[in-house]
Amino acid sequence: MSVTGPSFIALQVRDLGRAAAFYADTLGLTRAPVAPPGAVVFATSPIALAVREPLPGVDLDTAAPRPGYGVALWLHADDAQDLHDRLAAAGVPVLADPTDGPFGRQFTFADPDGYAVTVHDEA
Repeated sequence: MSVTGPSFIALQVRDLGRAAAFYADTLGLTRAPVAPPGAVVFATSPIALAVREPLPGVDLDTAAPRPGYGVALWLHADDAQDLHDRLAAAGVPVLADPTDGPFGRQFTFADPDGYAVTVHDEA
C-alpha cells in the first residue's frame, strides 16, 4: 500500500464563524451539506477544504510567526486578478501582488487567521 495524495485539508482557526464567513462570503466557496462537529467543510474540488476549531493542545496565538508557517496552500480561481482586486478593495491583506507564473496569474493573501493563501488561475 502507498499514499496516493491529499484527500482533505483543514485549517484550525480562532473564530469558526468569522473564518467560515470569509471563505464562503468573501471567496465564494460553497459549504458542503455535512460537516463534523466544530468544523465547516466546503465543497471544493478535487480536495475538500475545511475550517475548524483548534484541536486540543493547539494554541494559534503562539504559532510562530503565523499559523501554517511553512505550508503552502494554493487555491484555484477562474480569474486570479479579479479576485485579487476584490479582496484588496475589501481590505484583505495582500502578501504578494499578482504576477504571472507557471500556474497562471497568481497572488497571495492572508486570511483572517493569518494563513497565507496563494491563488492561481491556470488549471
